[in-house]
Amino acid sequence: MRDVIHLAGVYTKITAKSWFQYRVDAVLRSLAVFLRESTGVIVIYFTLLKFDDLNGWNTHELLFLYSLLFLTYGIMIIFFTGLRDFGNTVRSGNFDRFILRPRGLLFQLIFANADWFAAVGHGGLGLVLFLVSAGKVGVTWNLETAVYYLVAVAGGVLIQGAVFLFLATLNIYLFETRSLKELLYYNMRKFAGYPISIFHKAVQFIIIYIMPFAFVNYFPAQYLLRKEDMAGYPQAFLYLTPVVGIGMYLLAYLFWRYSVRYYKSSGN
Repeated sequence: MRDVIHLAGVYTKITAKSWFQYRVDAVLRSLAVFLRESTGVIVIYFTLLKFDDLNGWNTHELLFLYSLLFLTYGIMIIFFTGLRDFGNTVRSGNFDRFILRPRGLLFQLIFANADWFAAVGHGGLGLVLFLVSAGKVGVTWNLETAVYYLVAVAGGVLIQGAVFLFLATLNIYLFETRSLKELLYYNMRKFAGYPISIFHKAVQFIIIYIMPFAFVNYFPAQYLLRKEDMAGYPQAFLYLTPVVGIGMYLLAYLFWRYSVRYYKSSGN
């Protein structure tokens, strides 16, 4: 175990150095991600200055909702960049090199690369939004709420990581899944920036039971904020984020273990 932890640290150190080799460029690219993702938040902010609230959610509460979405993605992408880009790894034939190395395939994919620009940009925005909104949404921050928040963040990271692992595994069969990734992850993620109660029941069903982004930020935020629109959902949902995260990741991992046996090199 100590050897595995040491090797993970070495991988992470080397990857970070490679991404930040040119410091000015690294800062500017991270800032570009930060500003790009801030655009949607700024639009919502100025919209609510005109309309006051969105289905009972005021400006700071929506910023708090967004903070969970960006913070979990910022952490997740540190570990799952290799899965996000796994299609390129398969198509180029580079996955064959991972197979020949005396380490677990998933371990190598997780620790051999990390998109630090996206991590800093998304995670930094999430942290800024949290700092701006956390003290203005009526949450009493104590040991209980702090522990719940940290567990919810970990669960949100696992949920999104599980989706990336599932989509990465499909590349073993399909070789090209960019359209599926756009449809099932990035497009669904856009809905998660808003209270799910504003959407049609069909959309709510999808982001609760199929692509459960509601457990990434909406239900954790509801546990802390207790908004009136939570009345339409079971109270148990407030506590299920880590359970959903662990369950999804285990299922995605089993799918990965089963599928990798059928991998056939694509050549180069």
